[in-house]
Parts: sequence; structure tokens; C-alpha cells
Amino acid sequence: MNNFQFQNPTKILFGKGQMANLSKEIPKDAKILMLYGGGSIKKNGIYDQVTKALADYTVVEFGGVPPNPEYSILMGALKVIKDEKIDFILAVGGGSVIDGAKFLSAAALHEGDNHWDLLTGNKPVTEGMPFATVLTLPATGSEMNSGSVITNEETKEKLAMGGPGLFPVFSVLDPEVVSSIPQRQLANGITDAFTHVLEQYMTYPIGALLQDRFAESIMQTLVEVAPAIQKDPSDYKAAASFMWSCTMALNGLIQKGVPTDWAVHAMGHELTALYGIDHARTLAIVAPSHYEYYFENKKDKLAQYAERIWNVTEGTTDEKAKAGIEKTVAFFHSLGIDTKLSDYTKDYSDTGDIVSKRFTDRGWMGLGEHKSLMPADAKKIVEMSY
Repeated sequence: MNNFQFQNPTKILFGKGQMANLSKEIPKDAKILMLYGGGSIKKNGIYDQVTKALADYTVVEFGGVPPNPEYSILMGALKVIKDEKIDFILAVGGGSVIDGAKFLSAAALHEGDNHWDLLTGNKPVTEGMPFATVLTLPATGSEMNSGSVITNEETKEKLAMGGPGLFPVFSVLDPEVVSSIPQRQLANGITDAFTHVLEQYMTYPIGALLQDRFAESIMQTLVEVAPAIQKDPSDYKAAASFMWSCTMALNGLIQKGVPTDWAVHAMGHELTALYGIDHARTLAIVAPSHYEYYFENKKDKLAQYAERIWNVTEGTTDEKAKAGIEKTVAFFHSLGIDTKLSDYTKDYSDTGDIVSKRFTDRGWMGLGEHKSLMPADAKKIVEMSY
């Protein structure tokens, strides 16, 4: 196991009725920006619960954050923060709203007028305006980590930022919210969390036995509860395991002491930026081809995964590893997730070239656990995903 340091300062309020405790966690004199998405929280009762809990606060609302948080829209929210002298942000939503809150947290203290350089500057954010979250859509783990991904429609880019200054102060996780999530978003959430684990697991053995078991337990739980969640989202026991698995998949714990990949995300983000495909679905498109392309590097871990997650006990290491890829594709299909780019768009013939050029232009040379994935490799992997 590699050396590591681990600190996660986010307080979690998990379970039924936890939204009532918002007033105990936010400073009494805070002026709050309540950030949310397309308005579903006003239909499912979450908005009423939050506003009731914040009845004694001054709250300014900003809605309309899209599924891929858009830079220009967030700049409108930033103007509200400055004009209204906001000093606390509460994100009520899924990963996109929470990622937007993280950008705003950083941008509120950022010097200069070009806030996009928070995404392009490759500098960790060490200080931000305090913010918290009420999670309404389990998927990204953003409620307990310091990462954020923002989309720029003008430049057709989707880039990441993060740093120790961007952890939520606290996050409310009430599994009852799962009951109102549409089937498409449930499938996305399961796929997103599952692939987050794969990015931190599907590399090469390093003797990190406990970390492997942590990662495998999250994947096993997602596989087990997926049918129950899709059949009945109001199943509280299944919803609780689903929600906590999504959080644990990307709160920093399982990546400590082990090599990580994240090239699947780098390529997937490009597909979302180019075609507007749901983030989770781009991961399902790219991941199988990525594992096939780097089969020799990853086959030991693929075989272990096939054994422990899918009970593939017969065959050679190569045969088990190939079965692991096949089982992953079958799992995504069982959720209703298509795994080829051609399933989502017919305008894909130049996609590999476009992704390769973007990686080259950004200087993204050497991604993945071995720092060996070059733009030309990304081109081939994306083309394998057609």
C-alpha cells in the first residue's frame, strides 16, 4: 500500500427527518443563497422542508442550475452572491447543483474577472465561502468530497476543479428523497457510483487488501440493491444503502494508498461536452473499451473483480478478466444503460479525433494509473466505443 494522508471534514446528517436539523448547523447570522436545479424540489416536497427549516434565516434563492452546471448560469448566481452580500451557500440538489455551489464557493473569493481560470489553472482551491448540501439525487459523491466539474457551453468544455477549500461544511442525506427520483436518474446514479469505484479499483494489485475490500463492498452493494431500487424507489432500506454507497464511492476513502485511473472520466467528460449525453452514460460508453485497450495492464485486477463481484471462478486469468468486462457491460444493460456512442448520436465519425486534439491542446499527456495514456490512445479508445 502506498503512503497517504486522509482528512475529510464534512459532517454527514444521515437518515429520515434530518432536514429539520439545518438550523442547528448553519450560523444564526448567515445570509443564505439557496441554490437548486430545475424545480423538481418544489414538486416532491423537499423545497417545503428546507424553507421550513430555514424560516428564521434570510434566504435568497437561485434556481435553474442545469444537469451539467453551466458556467454562464453560475456567473449569474455569483452576481447575486455579491449583490446580496451572501455569506453561506446551501445547495439543494444532486451532484450538478453541488458542483455549482463549489464553483461559487471558490469564485466568491477569487480575485480577477476571469473565473474560468479556476478550471484551467490547475491550482487547488484552498479557501472558499462556506457551503452545505441537501442531497436529492445520489450519484456523484459530491456531497462529501472537494471536487467539482463545470461545463462551458460557449467553448464546449467540461473541466474539473477542486482542493481542500471545497469540502461541504455538512451534508444532509435523507434516503426518503430517492422515492421521487425518475427511473432514468436512478439508473444514472447507480452507474455513476459504480464507475467511480472502478476508477479507483481497476488498476493493478498493490497489496492494499482492505482498500480492495472497501471498493468491492460498495460495488457488491450497488449490484444487490439496484433491482430493488428500480422496482420500488420508496424501499427505504434499499434507498439507504444506495445513497450511502454513492457517497462512499467518492469521498476519498477508497482511493487512499492505491493507484487510480480517472482516464475514463476524462474521455467521458468530452462526450458530455460534445453531445450532451448524461455523464453516467458516457462512463458506461468508454469504460469497457478502456479496459479492453489496456487489458494487459489491468487483467489481474479485472480477474479479481470478476471473481469477487460476479462469482466467476472458472478459467484462466485472461478468461476471468474478459468475463469481468462482459459482466460489467451486462450490468449496465440491465439498468437500461446503452454502452455504445452510436446508441446516442449518429454524428460520431470524428469524435476520436476531436477528443485527441482537445487532450493535446490542453497538454494532457500521460493519463491513467501508469501515466501512459496519450491523446492518440484516447482517440483509439473512443473509436472502440462507437
